[in-house]
Amino acid sequence: MSDNDDVTVYDAVGGMPFFERLAELFYVGVKGDPVLRPMYPDDDMEGAQRRLALFLAQFWGGPTTYMEERGHPMLRARHMPFPIGEAERDRWLVCIAAAVEELTEPGEIRELLMGYFVPAADAMRNEGFQQTRPS
Repeated sequence: MSDNDDVTVYDAVGGMPFFERLAELFYVGVKGDPVLRPMYPDDDMEGAQRRLALFLAQFWGGPTTYMEERGHPMLRARHMPFPIGEAERDRWLVCIAAAVEELTEPGEIRELLMGYFVPAADAMRNEGFQQTRPS
């Protein structure tokens, strides 16, 4: 990818099929995870999987279908109703990392993806912070 700056991650991974498979593998992990599974309604697992695929595809340079259907991603606001602390963040990262590792070889693409997912997962935390007051 670094040889041609016009190539997006979306293009480099083969487009939408990669992101659909990434989301599918991620949700396989979620479905078996005792910390994350209760956060997802049974009747919307397929919808959540589709939204994740669309969001990630758009984020990495693909079509803007996510924004056309749902508006601005507003990730933090959309996740605020769910209690997300260290345990939830860590389990989310385990699931997404497993999906990324299954679909990518070690190297630039894997590093780019995880370089986004780690801080993004931490940014979704809304519980468990120690509040300190200025002296």
